[in-house]
Parts: sequence; structure tokens; C-alpha cells
Amino acid sequence: MITTIIALLVSVSSYAMDIDYKVNKETYEGHILKKSADAPTIFIVHDWNGIDGYEKKRAKMFFDLGYSVFAIDMYGKGNRPQEVKDKKAMTKSLYKDRSKMRALMNGAFNEAKKQGLNIKKSLAVGYCFGGTSILEWAKSGVDIKGFASFHGNLALKEKETYKSVKSKIAIFHGTADKVVSMDDFAKLAVHLEGLSIPHEMITYSGAPHAFTVIGSKRYRKDADEKSWIRLSAFLKEQLKP
Repeated sequence: MITTIIALLVSVSSYAMDIDYKVNKETYEGHILKKSADAPTIFIVHDWNGIDGYEKKRAKMFFDLGYSVFAIDMYGKGNRPQEVKDKKAMTKSLYKDRSKMRALMNGAFNEAKKQGLNIKKSLAVGYCFGGTSILEWAKSGVDIKGFASFHGNLALKEKETYKSVKSKIAIFHGTADKVVSMDDFAKLAVHLEGLSIPHEMITYSGAPHAFTVIGSKRYRKDADEKSWIRLSAFLKEQLKP
């Protein structure tokens, strides 16, 4: 029994690892779980905490569904803000520099290829700040199979457009979210429809901002479980053979 447990632990640890990689000469620390070489890849973009136990838990959940995973670091190695003011400062700096935001995700995409992950069949999932980030990536025209944003910022700035999006977008949003309004949700839906961008946008009653963050005061088990079921199906649909 003990031997079996040890073997299982070794097996999991042999697939999960933190890796250093460079983007524009700066060092970043991503987290990888690697299945077979042909397994589709899920890119995760973290919330404003940076990569921590939450993203690693989600990564393992995707891994258990049969996917390789690359959790993208948007902050830089060793930069994991603890105070709210520092988290706001980190996200604000990237919101103001969308070119850098896109470059960081493209850099991680290139690193995933170097690591032998299947980028030809890949999809991006983001939470909060990460949900906003992957929508920015979608707007850049990156050629991956889909984008799933959980409680991300949906507001459209003046002259902002999704016209370059190449694949389907899924939005998971709480109707009790006080950070991102239902008005912004509706405006984005109208914008995507006007451009004929394939999309689905789902709301969950009583779910506040960050409703999927397990262990937080905002966590809503029902909304999290329902959205996970739909996300799992979305991955199958977009990454089918």
C-alpha cells in the first residue's frame, strides 16, 4: 500500500513542475503539468495574486481531465504580491500596457512549444485579472481553439474591438458581481454578436465577483460546480480530435 502511494506521488510530481522562462530578457516562473505529447494544452492565466495554490489546484483538475497545462506568470519570478495595494499596482501596470500583457502570454505560448506541449490544440482559461488578460489575448488574434473567462473585466473601452478574434469565447459571470456590471456584460454580448464572433455568456444568480475561488468568502459552490461542468464540455467541444 505504501509503495503504491509513493509511486503515485512520484508519478504526479514527475509531470508537475515550476519552470523559469524568459520574456523580453525578464525571468518568469510558470507551472506545467504535462500529459502525452499529443494531449491538448490548457493555458491558465492567474488572478491578481499571481500563480499560487488556486491556479495549481485548477491546473491539476485540468490535468485529471486529460490535458497538459501551462500556468502563465504575468508578474515575474518571485513577484507574488500579498497586500491589496500591491496587487492593485501590479494589475494596473499591465492594464495600462496591453502590448506587454499580450507579449507575456505570447512568450509563455512560445515556451510551451519549447517544452513539448501541444500548442496546435490549445485553449486559454483565465480568472479575474486572468479572465481579462485572456480576452485581451483573444483580441490580439492569437490562433488558439478558444477562450474561457471567469469573472473577468468585460468593459469595452472606446474604439476597442474584438474583430480579430479567431475562435469561440465563453464568459462565466456572477449576476451579483459588484466589480463587473451586468451592463458591461450585455454590451460585450451585443458587440460580439455584431461581429458574428462565436460566443456563449452564462450568468449565475447570487454569485459575486471571484465566485470560483475556493476557500474565499466569495466562493459559491453551486456556481463553481455548474460552471466547471460547462467549462469541461466547452473544452471537449473546442479541442475535439
